[in-house]
Amino acid sequence: MAVSPYAPEQNNLLRTLPDAAQALLVPHLEPVTLGRGLVVEAVDDPVTRVIFPLTGVGSMLAVGDGKRRIEAGLFGSEGMSGVSVVLGSVDNPSEVVIQIPGHGLAIETGVLRGLLEESPALHRHLLLYVLTLLVQVTYTAFSNGQAKLEERLARWLLMCHDRIGGDRMALTHEFLSIMLGVRRAGVTVGTHLLEGKGLIRANRGEIIVLDRAGLEQEAKGSYGVPEAEYVRLLGSWQPDRLPGGAAEF
Repeated sequence: MAVSPYAPEQNNLLRTLPDAAQALLVPHLEPVTLGRGLVVEAVDDPVTRVIFPLTGVGSMLAVGDGKRRIEAGLFGSEGMSGVSVVLGSVDNPSEVVIQIPGHGLAIETGVLRGLLEESPALHRHLLLYVLTLLVQVTYTAFSNGQAKLEERLARWLLMCHDRIGGDRMALTHEFLSIMLGVRRAGVTVGTHLLEGKGLIRANRGEIIVLDRAGLEQEAKGSYGVPEAEYVRLLGSWQPDRLPGGAAEF
């Protein structure tokens, strides 16, 4: 029997909910397709729905003057969008965009807020995720301020690799330049350095992870702590891995 692309247990946050909280939340979830470039949350607009990705990857972007953007955090099947809702607000000063397409389950913001009031267990569980995301954002700031470009690129590729089902990632240099907040020429230099060490192979519009352990060494401490904190608070999670293959976008 084929597995539904919208099975709630594909999202670790939903899968690890206490039984009563899961029974309360899941009936309100609706399937959604997460297309590349979909704006899930726009700057200063109210959050109208919260998405629990089952596949794919989303980015939280800080937006400055002149629409300059840089990624502050990312999430996939381990988490959710709409963390401001969990913290009691429907306003959002950042932008949330789907960077790697997939599928998800969505709930209207008003409905989720009502469920959070009804179920302290649900609220506590989602707050644990918010804490793990805060740790991730903290290490993103550390990486952006202290790490070399190739170290930042290695960390970013590892984080995406954690959230997809294969070693191939459909990524352009232009996209990576936005995520890392650098010029495209810098991305080219960074990918060439990682290629030269045999860690990745960069084709046109695609990066293939060849040596994950080597990427972890290259990240030099900027990767690992947020991931360990997630496991400590919410349990181990990895999507089905297709070694050498592509994630099904």
